[in-house]
Amino acid sequence: MGQLNKEVLEEIKKRAEGYKADMSAFLRAIVKNPGESADEAKHVETIKNEMEKVGFDEVKVDPQGNVMGFMGSGKTLICFDGHIDTVGIGNRSNWTFDPYDGYEDDTKIGGRGVSDQLGGTVSAVYAAKIMKDMGLLNDKYRVMVVGTVQEEDCDGLCWQYIINEDKIRPEFVVSSEPTDGGLYRGQRGRMEIRIDVKGVSCHGSAPERGDNAIYKMADILSDVRALNNNGDAESTSIRGLVKMLNPKYNEQWKEARFLGRGTVTASEIFFTSPSRCAVADSCAVSLDRRMTAGETWESCLEEIRQLPAVKKYGEDVVVSMYNYDRPSFTGCVYPIECYFPTWVLPEDHKLCKASVSAYKDLFGEKRIGEVDTVAEREPRPLLDKWTFSTNGVSIMGRNGIPVIGFGPGAEAQAHAPNEITWKKDLVTCAAFYAALPQYYCD
Repeated sequence: MGQLNKEVLEEIKKRAEGYKADMSAFLRAIVKNPGESADEAKHVETIKNEMEKVGFDEVKVDPQGNVMGFMGSGKTLICFDGHIDTVGIGNRSNWTFDPYDGYEDDTKIGGRGVSDQLGGTVSAVYAAKIMKDMGLLNDKYRVMVVGTVQEEDCDGLCWQYIINEDKIRPEFVVSSEPTDGGLYRGQRGRMEIRIDVKGVSCHGSAPERGDNAIYKMADILSDVRALNNNGDAESTSIRGLVKMLNPKYNEQWKEARFLGRGTVTASEIFFTSPSRCAVADSCAVSLDRRMTAGETWESCLEEIRQLPAVKKYGEDVVVSMYNYDRPSFTGCVYPIECYFPTWVLPEDHKLCKASVSAYKDLFGEKRIGEVDTVAEREPRPLLDKWTFSTNGVSIMGRNGIPVIGFGPGAEAQAHAPNEITWKKDLVTCAAFYAALPQYYCD
């Protein structure tokens, strides 16, 4: 692996610090416009304009709406990914400031999406500028910064399009999702499962004449809860998901223990009935299923199908996986299953080792951050994983392209009211992004 000398690293950090005000203004300009999934047009416009302003060699927007900027002309393509859609604001009364006007002080920026995860794209844009201005781009690699759409709705959909339709396949990708100052090398996967149960309606005054679908579903949900909560003893009638941490049941138990056990929970419920004075003739639920290493969509569906209550009701129960086909803001429809695979980058992978080396040469052995974050960050391991899901489910989970995570902000700020990020994180990430390719490319 390559490396940079101390003088070059100090110059990178100096330039990143020098762009703090520019990055802060850029972030606030993006946040000013709402940009929920399938409504990111204003975010794309703002980012495209900034890329052009700072001197990207090529800037384009693909048919799905992903905005891409390229620097350099080398053969090895290195990508920095950041999704540019946000969730909504929820209950406005929970916010102490306007989520789109936001606010700024000496150390922080507030607004919807500043941590999750518009700040990462901001840092990546200015990192590419630093690379160009310092002459770090060469015939070894080319840098791509992409602001991706619809991640909050369907993580990884954008990268399925980029890889399969745009025909772009980087050597590796840095995910700029928030990492609380750490380097993240994996996450649990997830999938969205639906259970449909049939019943027969009748007048509510004589329920014995019908077949209540809600009661059937109640039995099934009791088993689903047991699947999540139970242990893995052989005597247990429904062996719990914790079994995947046990070498007896999972060859990938080491990775599973790193990522954490899988979970399942009911997230939505639906029913049909002729009236409030009738027995329900159908019931359906959505399940949020988080998957650890060693679990697949097939195994997760079969696990539900083998629950005692599901088998008891036989053909009256259908277990399936949701699909996603919502048009992007450009009108592009790109259907996909709601399956988001688990992924883990091995500690001894070239990308992981290069990332750790670059970080330690720049910043030392521990996570860093603004003063009010250090007490929470420092005790945590530098090399860690996300709790939530990212575009890595497609990049590495479906397509095998290595991913490392390092991004400004905090995971706990995601989807929360009064969302904030820290200016120091923007600077730190810009410096790391600018240095990393030299550490990876021999």
